[in-house]
Amino acid sequence: MRPIERAPLSVSDKHGLAEFAGGLAELGIEILSTGGTARALREAGLAVRDVAEVTGFPEMMDGRIKTLHPKIHGGLLARRDVPAHLEACLEHGIGLIDLVVVNLYPFQQTIAKPGVTLEEAIEQIDIGGPAMLRSAAKNHAAVTVICNPARYGSVLAEMRAHGGATLRATRLALACEVFAHTAAYDQAIAAYLAGRSG
Repeated sequence: MRPIERAPLSVSDKHGLAEFAGGLAELGIEILSTGGTARALREAGLAVRDVAEVTGFPEMMDGRIKTLHPKIHGGLLARRDVPAHLEACLEHGIGLIDLVVVNLYPFQQTIAKPGVTLEEAIEQIDIGGPAMLRSAAKNHAAVTVICNPARYGSVLAEMRAHGGATLRATRLALACEVFAHTAAYDQAIAAYLAGRSG
């Protein structure tokens, strides 16, 4: 088992975030983040590396473009057992990413508000978050992915018990949760937009 070394954290629900990130820091894990998540972590006294520093591109277009970059997705999708993938990472300066913690923009909560406009709803359609979740879940053989803050405690406990690593069965279970979560998220968006088209 390879110990986790780098982890991007990008969450709308910050419940338990500082405690979990503090546990990661105690294990020597480099934390990457963006926007409000990075601010919250710094306010909690934690060292955070901006994703923009990793990608070489600033957040832009009102935050629509942050993590959609080969230096993020290459680090998530590279298979550790395929030498050509690791060589491509070396050639292009892509650091491997071992853990992703993302929860999505609150689309369902937004559309439940009285009087919400179509424009307001559309701005709460997360793009980079599902992309990171799905990349990590696809490569769960090597990457741990968390979309639910309720998992923080058990994952951190497992990492502490296994030298900073997680078990393959845990990674698979978390990946299944991610695909169910993103499917439900997309279904909510599709249902809402279909309801607006009539």
